[in-house]
Amino acid sequence: MAEIDADIRSKLALVMDVDDLVAAIRLGRELNDYFGVAKIGLELYSAAGPEAIGAVADLGYKIFLDLKLHDIPTTVGKSARVLGALGVSYLTMHAHGGVEMLQAGVHGLEEGARNAGLDKPESLAVTVLTSDGDAPEHIMPKRVMLAAEAGCTGLVCAAGDLQQAHHYAPRMTRVVPGIRLPGDNGDDHANAVSPGDAVTAGADLLVIGRTVTRADDPVAAALAVHESIAAAGD
Repeated sequence: MAEIDADIRSKLALVMDVDDLVAAIRLGRELNDYFGVAKIGLELYSAAGPEAIGAVADLGYKIFLDLKLHDIPTTVGKSARVLGALGVSYLTMHAHGGVEMLQAGVHGLEEGARNAGLDKPESLAVTVLTSDGDAPEHIMPKRVMLAAEAGCTGLVCAAGDLQQAHHYAPRMTRVVPGIRLPGDNGDDHANAVSPGDAVTAGADLLVIGRTVTRADDPVAAALAVHESIAAAGD
């Protein structure tokens, strides 16, 4: 196996969009050398619940829990407190929920982690879904500013919005989904981008899914992702 850059590995989140915990663990073991973070979304969480967090964390991954919380502030705050205590490193919430809801999520997440003696997790505000190619231009900066006002520590946005995100919230972690290797199908992502281009544009964490997990050779595809990022830095 080619030597893997640990810094690049720490910037990559493996999408575990499967409905079976055994399959997720198998995927995590196969690709552990290439990814430092694992993204558990609605599909796996619905199938396995909190057990998925512990099982995947035991493989050595930081946990990116992508539930996109969006409810009344009290419900979001209490849910985030529970999730913070489970040891997630990242948790997503919809910026569309507004400042009060986001604040409740931020405080709940941090309180849960603190009470469990864990490191402070990252609260990520989802700005505009990468499947939404028709969102009005004013939506992105408005939601970035909402997230910053609420105390969120990071943003989820398309690569094309990274410059705006940095302009309005330069200290926030920028997370980019919709990553595809050249020649891959963009699927339902209207704003797909290559790994190297995303990092060059200022992404801090890349969410990598089907371009690797559905490849004929997932390990070769993961290595190609690393090579794309390394080449962008040369």
